[in-house]
Amino acid sequence: MVVNLDAAAAPTSVNNFVFLARKHFYDGLGFHRVAKDFVIQGGDPKGDGSGGPGYQIQAETPPNGYQVGSVAWAKGEQEPPGTAGSQFFIVTSPAPTPGQGLDAINQQPYQYGILGTVADEQSLGVAQKIGALAPASTDGKPTKKVTINKVTIAESPSSTAGSAPPSS
Repeated sequence: MVVNLDAAAAPTSVNNFVFLARKHFYDGLGFHRVAKDFVIQGGDPKGDGSGGPGYQIQAETPPNGYQVGSVAWAKGEQEPPGTAGSQFFIVTSPAPTPGQGLDAINQQPYQYGILGTVADEQSLGVAQKIGALAPASTDGKPTKKVTINKVTIAESPSSTAGSAPPSS
């Protein structure tokens, strides 16, 4: 899966992700949550939705909301907008029921720090295949284990994201 990180719009978010990726934080972690026809979620070292890197940042929220293919930071309900650690989600579908899925998260103020978007239809297809592993309850642990083998960061020559640890 290829993701285009948006360092121009979300420098703190992208720096945090790149920092963790370069420390191999994500290597070997799984996707621990699949919400049917909506999102897949990963980046938790505990694998149950409660883990993180041991710190939180204040990430940039998007100016225009989220769409299918958005990659954003996950956070707890009680945490302020833009709170981020290591857990992220990828929007795989708008959700079939009005008022849920994208409708629900596209209410201002936007709650989730943005990272970027999946790069192409093939990458979105991979995310949607993971999304097809939703449990019968429609939201929870995928029916098969899905592991992130390795996160590789490829920078454009003008990019400086990830050059220093995130500030708290």
